[in-house]
Amino acid sequence: MLLNLISRNRIEEPYSTTKLSEALQPGSRPSETTVDTWSRVARRIRVPLGFVFAVVFVLMARPTRNSLIAGTLVMIPGLVLRGLASGHVQKDKQLTTSGPYAYTRNPLYLGSLMMAAGFAVAARSWWIVAIMLVMFAVIYVPVIAGEERYLRRTFPEYDDYARHVPRMLPRLTRYGNQQSAYSSARYWKHREYEASIGCAVMLGVLVVKWIAKLVW
Repeated sequence: MLLNLISRNRIEEPYSTTKLSEALQPGSRPSETTVDTWSRVARRIRVPLGFVFAVVFVLMARPTRNSLIAGTLVMIPGLVLRGLASGHVQKDKQLTTSGPYAYTRNPLYLGSLMMAAGFAVAARSWWIVAIMLVMFAVIYVPVIAGEERYLRRTFPEYDDYARHVPRMLPRLTRYGNQQSAYSSARYWKHREYEASIGCAVMLGVLVVKWIAKLVW
């Protein structure tokens, strides 16, 4: 969550921001609801808000050796999940239901939540946990809702998919009979590697803060 808030990931779900914005413009439907409006606003403010939160995160973090190790172990599965999802998603072209999408409708966001949990563990601050929860409720929940409305209007098969696949927590069995279609080219095209780089940088900052506390 932290890294997604401060980076413009190209695959923040399977369609372009431009098309979503157009779909939610007041003239594109009979009337734009308050939820639609906030969904658009949330997408626009999450990047600058993320930079502010990154500063607060570093200032409030109280990392230790054990918390850094535990946080990294929690974070890695999130990175792996996002990497797998990025190799399957084909935004705007078709409804992606293969790979991680056969188990959860939002593997990218689930991966982000796992990464955020890892950073929260590494930082050892309940204030950071509280802020992350508030930001998820205020920013991510409306964005996910807006994306689902777009997908329902764009892909007729989405309703059936949504009935069988949970929004966030994965189901135990794979949805449908799709064969795995992971593409490393999509991973690089969507620049998902930036999430790994961002994690390494933020963990590096926490390590420096931990070492500085030991020295001083």
